[in-house]
Amino acid sequence: MELFSQLKSLADKIEQLKDKIETEESTKHAFTLPFINILGYDTFNPTEVVPEFTADLGLKKGEKVDYAIFQNGNPILIIECKHWKQNLDVHNSQLFRYFHVTKTRFALLTNGIQYRFYTDLEENNKMDEKPFLEFDITKIKESISKEIEKFHKSKFDVSLIVDNASNLKYTREVKMLIDKELAEPSQEFVKLFANKSYSGRLTSKVMEEFKEIVNKAFNQMISEKVNDRLNSALNKEQEKQQEEEEIDDKSKNKIETTEEELEGYQIVLAILRRKIEKERVVYRDTQSYFGILLDDNNRKPICRLHLNGGVKYISLFDQDKNETKERIESVDDIYLFENQLLKTIEFYDSE
Repeated sequence: MELFSQLKSLADKIEQLKDKIETEESTKHAFTLPFINILGYDTFNPTEVVPEFTADLGLKKGEKVDYAIFQNGNPILIIECKHWKQNLDVHNSQLFRYFHVTKTRFALLTNGIQYRFYTDLEENNKMDEKPFLEFDITKIKESISKEIEKFHKSKFDVSLIVDNASNLKYTREVKMLIDKELAEPSQEFVKLFANKSYSGRLTSKVMEEFKEIVNKAFNQMISEKVNDRLNSALNKEQEKQQEEEEIDDKSKNKIETTEEELEGYQIVLAILRRKIEKERVVYRDTQSYFGILLDDNNRKPICRLHLNGGVKYISLFDQDKNETKERIESVDDIYLFENQLLKTIEFYDSE
């Protein structure tokens, strides 16, 4: 989760800065080096991250790759960087040559936005033509961040990455083929289904009709499956909310809201009224804590007050709804967390 958040932050920075980045060198400093830092490598340590790493090619001496990351004295990843506007398709041949003369098993080609990771699955010490991992950092997904995490300094394991690379590469290839077939079904794809569902002769006219049928059927099926999953998720959420409401109803008779809890609510309300209407800030008292919510929504907790035990606490929430408890001496200490409370409101209102 932490790596994903860091990648998202870098993506936001890239979106803000890219139109001001005019050179390849600026792309490296603004986009690529922060990415290397996120992977846990010290870009200021020349024994760990080597800029302009020399990769001599036979009689051609002095060839340099932009960066090489070292571990235990050996290069584990070479990186070739281009300007963020450049198309990477025309640059992998240069990295291909570098890969062959270094001891690394991994290479990265990037323009700071598009990232392509390569290895040598098809032939030892010869970089594959196609990457096993490719992504756009401005559209990063959590599933991709888990693959990137394998390159983190604290988790780097050559064997583990190589074993997983084959699965990633061919899964990616199959997904691309499926996507292509869904957009424009090939003759072989249409014939596969026509043969199984049509008993007559497959004339060119019949094949043309089946091309449209196959395309329509697959898109309808995908749409139906998406709707089924959405409905299932909504039903589960409604059931969960109903269960919570029933539990709340049963426990209400056992709950006694104290003057101190109401005072704490008034302090939170006073802080937030500068940003939102007071009607949006609602409290719900439970047996274990005094909760303050935005829009009376359980999925939008602002904070929780724990005031009835020997030690008093306030629970705060970040943008991922992770809860952090902070000790307080009295309800007046709630004012110390003004910035966090206001940020929590901003997170919800930006969703």
